[in-house]
Amino acid sequence: MCTAISFKTKDHYFGRTLDLEYDYNESVTVTPRNFPFKFTNRKENKNHSAIIGIATVIDTYPLYYEATNEAGLSVAGLNFPNNAFYHPTDESKVNIAPFEFIPYILTECKTVEDAKKLLEKANIANIDFRPDLKASPLHWMISDKNKSITVESTVAGLQVYENPIGVLTNNPPFDLQIKNLEKYKNLSSKEPEHKPDMSHYSKGLGAIGLPGDLSSASRFVRAAFTKENSVCGDSESESVSQFFHILGSVSHTRGTVDLGGKYEITVYTSCCNTDRGILYYTTYENPQISAIDMNKLNLSSDELFEFPLETEMNINRII
Repeated sequence: MCTAISFKTKDHYFGRTLDLEYDYNESVTVTPRNFPFKFTNRKENKNHSAIIGIATVIDTYPLYYEATNEAGLSVAGLNFPNNAFYHPTDESKVNIAPFEFIPYILTECKTVEDAKKLLEKANIANIDFRPDLKASPLHWMISDKNKSITVESTVAGLQVYENPIGVLTNNPPFDLQIKNLEKYKNLSSKEPEHKPDMSHYSKGLGAIGLPGDLSSASRFVRAAFTKENSVCGDSESESVSQFFHILGSVSHTRGTVDLGGKYEITVYTSCCNTDRGILYYTTYENPQISAIDMNKLNLSSDELFEFPLETEMNINRII
């Protein structure tokens, strides 16, 4: 399970947690402008915006979990089991395999509005990457600095929702997440008014009722509350730090989600400054922030750049 957010100070930031009981040897992957993106039902695209994100690269193809293009448009794919439904190919529409969704949007669009227009003709088709790599059940959040949308392919068809919260988790479907969020609109970061003096007891009483479990619906509420009440300066260091603190409110500690001998953890947390093309991340074993600036690479290349995630603890020893 995972959580994605869109966050804005002076610059725009986009990222997510990846919460799983295993990993796929993920790497920060930069796709330069002339890398030949192959699509199952469309022409190969050899000239497009450069893309930075975290992916597993298989057969030289970047299977992105989330990514951002040079224009500052970002997409994240999150697990959506039992609700995601991929349809048969439809010759009247543009058929996109689930694993192609992020590259398709980021090679064709610069803004959320561009993506909405593109999706009017799209069909998320039931196409696997390989016979041994079946299509994952996903839904997606697409964000630019001005707005976000959620995209879900269900039995009812392709649903595109406005996402003013700028948060996405997993199940239930997004419209039900928003309805559930309404139940918590009374929560506040301020102390309750008209109450007996309880200053001797605790601070933070205005948020009593904020769910603390790790279910998707609870993480959606908690991330939305934390993000909405976030107070942050405009500097890069303040913004990046705050982003990781927001997602830290929904991170998984080993042992808290027991899957029968395996434990779901926050494998990594990512944060991309979409205005500058800098991707920051932490991993479970290494909470120190690492960064990759795609603009320091040859973005006119035709070969992928891969940077394996730093997964070993790095301690700044003072003495």
